[in-house]
Amino acid sequence: MRGEATILHADLDAFYASVAVRDDPTLRGLPVAVGGGVILAATYEARRFGVRSAMSGAEARRRCPNLRIVSSAFEEYVASSKRVMEVFERYTPLVQSISIDEAFLDVAGSVGLFGPPASMATSIRETVRTEVGLPISVGAATTKHLAKIASRVAKPDGLIVVPAGRETEFLHPLPVTYLWGVGPVGEERLARYGIHTIGELAAFRPDTLASWLGEHWGPHLWHLANNRDSRPVERSTSAGSVGAQSAGRATDIEVRHRTLLSLAERIGTRLRRKTRAGRRVTVRVRFGDMTAVTRAVTLPGPIAETDAIYHQAAALADALIAERGEGREVSLVGISVSALQRAPHIQLELALSGLPEDAVVRAGSTENTRRHDLDAAVDRARERFGRDAVRRAANLGFEAEIRSPTDELEADGH
Repeated sequence: MRGEATILHADLDAFYASVAVRDDPTLRGLPVAVGGGVILAATYEARRFGVRSAMSGAEARRRCPNLRIVSSAFEEYVASSKRVMEVFERYTPLVQSISIDEAFLDVAGSVGLFGPPASMATSIRETVRTEVGLPISVGAATTKHLAKIASRVAKPDGLIVVPAGRETEFLHPLPVTYLWGVGPVGEERLARYGIHTIGELAAFRPDTLASWLGEHWGPHLWHLANNRDSRPVERSTSAGSVGAQSAGRATDIEVRHRTLLSLAERIGTRLRRKTRAGRRVTVRVRFGDMTAVTRAVTLPGPIAETDAIYHQAAALADALIAERGEGREVSLVGISVSALQRAPHIQLELALSGLPEDAVVRAGSTENTRRHDLDAAVDRARERFGRDAVRRAANLGFEAEIRSPTDELEADGH
């Protein structure tokens, strides 16, 4: 347990919608949403009418007839995000970006330069507002878990510092839905046992919760409810990952798999173009209640093939949803590939133990090299004749709205 509230969680408020309002001041104070067929983000004025991300545009207009829906501008979102992250790095090198609009900062080593964490958080918020033109909420606490909760309580456009020694005083009165991963389904399940607040959850024994909620999930929630989180802030590294995600209903397994295939194709193309491959595949799933969960696997060898990325991502997503998403709507899926290395050539597989059973995801296997050669041929055809020159039959007639907020390949200058 840390001795001071020196971990900050900074979260841009209604990021996409805030960028739209910043760039068009006539929208200020109005109910605004970003998207089209599917809502990607909504201002707080729109949220008062029940407009939420992942909602259909038709439903959003039904709930809010005066809603202004604007088109997305992902290049501007990426540019704004980079400017905000640069502000964070003025205060500490320990910045861990966890999405395009939020990051953890460890400011323990910066107190002598910039004053206490509360002063730094205030200065960060003012600087982001002045230089980037966006509202941002910040939570400060002794752990990452609690800092993230504090920033959520602080929204919109606020700051909350949870002093060391007063964590449970702040945490325990809050509803259980403030814990990471507890949405309406989890809330209902916990309510069956008379658990409505984080404090009520913390009062039970871990083994009791394990018998109710599962051997992993029960103790995990108990640790969060008691603010037991020893994870450090890990500095994000440039050129470390490439990723993409798609917002929209993906509850149906066929739609989800077709979406994941589109994402894998986007990511694989980017990796191969830069002669990169990665050993770690991460999948992010966001449910309809806006809670998000990630799952990752590190492979024995680096991959950049579309089918390899897709096979691994689909397996991760299906397992995650089977465990955590029973009866829940899926509103977003994303993939990222990290632990990158240069891969101008394929290293053929050695017959070692402990390799994945799926030959497609084994770098250098006979099946993997066949897929690699196929990707190379497709890449050449598309470079010469355009992206639509070659299409995968599995996704004919299907288009996923893809964004790539986690793409960091350009940062290394290659």
